[in-house]
Amino acid sequence: MSIAPTELKAIGTIDARFQSYNIEMVEVTGGRFWKPYPRTMRALDERDRYSARLPIDLANARLRRLAAALSPAYVRVSGTWANATFVADTDSAPGKPPPGFDSVLSRDQWRGVIDFARAVDAEIVTSFAISPGSRDADGVWKPDQAQNLVDTTRSLGGRITAVEFMNEPTLAATNGAPPRYDAKAYGRDFRIFREWMRRATPETLIVGPGSIGDVPSPSGSGITTRDLLAASGPGTDRFSYHHYNTLSPRCGGRDDPALALSEQWLARTDATLASYRALRDAFEPGKPIWLTETADAACGGNRWDKTFLDTFRYLDQLGRLARAGVQVVMHNTLAASDYGLLDEGTFRPRPNYWAALLWHRLMGTIVLDANMVAAPYLHLYAHCHPGMRGAVSVLAINASRRASSTLTLPHSAERYTLHAARLQGATVQLNGKTLALSTGDELPRLDPRAAPTGTIRLAPKTITFLVFPDAANPACR
Repeated sequence: MSIAPTELKAIGTIDARFQSYNIEMVEVTGGRFWKPYPRTMRALDERDRYSARLPIDLANARLRRLAAALSPAYVRVSGTWANATFVADTDSAPGKPPPGFDSVLSRDQWRGVIDFARAVDAEIVTSFAISPGSRDADGVWKPDQAQNLVDTTRSLGGRITAVEFMNEPTLAATNGAPPRYDAKAYGRDFRIFREWMRRATPETLIVGPGSIGDVPSPSGSGITTRDLLAASGPGTDRFSYHHYNTLSPRCGGRDDPALALSEQWLARTDATLASYRALRDAFEPGKPIWLTETADAACGGNRWDKTFLDTFRYLDQLGRLARAGVQVVMHNTLAASDYGLLDEGTFRPRPNYWAALLWHRLMGTIVLDANMVAAPYLHLYAHCHPGMRGAVSVLAINASRRASSTLTLPHSAERYTLHAARLQGATVQLNGKTLALSTGDELPRLDPRAAPTGTIRLAPKTITFLVFPDAANPACR
């Protein structure tokens, strides 16, 4: 098949901070989070799912350098643990949280978030506590804690760009809300939240509902997004949802990595978006869609999520969602557990980080229509280049484990091909050169190879970016 970069039509635009990430609230406060898999392949004891950790060092020079290389971005500080986090108005956290809360966020820890965001050009997205400690005697949500976080942020010279009322209200009863919490209670609380936001911080975007699953959980505690939206009424500025392809073994998942390159696996992104887009259209028509939490597997990730095998899903998901008009995608996490872009102990890049860096440098905010008929397992996405007028970037993912594909290029191109000796390995190569930080933590040069006019081969199990500097595409000027 042939690519005609000059003729590709624009089909939409995405937020300049499209490619974003999460730092879980429990990382900031310290606490028990998903325990990384042991180095050996011994069976995982599901009773041993968590490990205690100290607060993340957001002042770490390597972490900041690598995060800044992906900016501008949004950094979402939220997650299940945020639903029951007490906001202290002191620099040091009290020894234990007040009744009705599970953890404490100190003023100094939140200062670290603000300083990090400022240093790496990331805008803060968060959510508020909704646990019993944040409620009055009748169980009604009070904005006291939310007001404390807003006031603390302002006093520290920071800014909260967007807020979700709570994390994953579809799983409220198991995520910190009071017992028997239902859609009616959510609707009541959300209306209080919405009115308070308009008074207290009208410049902050209301994002929601931040749902996941939309089927009852095994414990029977699930609430449907449809019921939540019907109870709360309209009132969001951005419609948000969460998506994971599956559950990790920590939460009972038993997926075979042999499926990770299949269309059935990759297309789960489309199926979830279709479900939530229909709900957006019914209850919040026209509101931009944000995916505020996503990775391959919930509960810390699958064993292969820190390897090159998951890079196919990561980039394919970005391509699919940008093509579908989703404005922001926040990967969970930047640097925690097995789904982090960076190793949580060393902050060294994993394969998905290198993929994120290439996407950031090569795929701009204008999305082009590359939805041509391709060979099986070949996925094509196209954007205007972010830095060269008229230039076009094409992402070509050959997810076949055995078969090559070919593309005919009418113009010469710059080629960036990612591959690995082992799909489930932690090392990735760009055009045959292993990607790694220098001894001074400098990022390596991401140099392309020349691809002349004519036919090129895309080897199996490879990911290739093609940049056409001379495309002169009218949509990219």
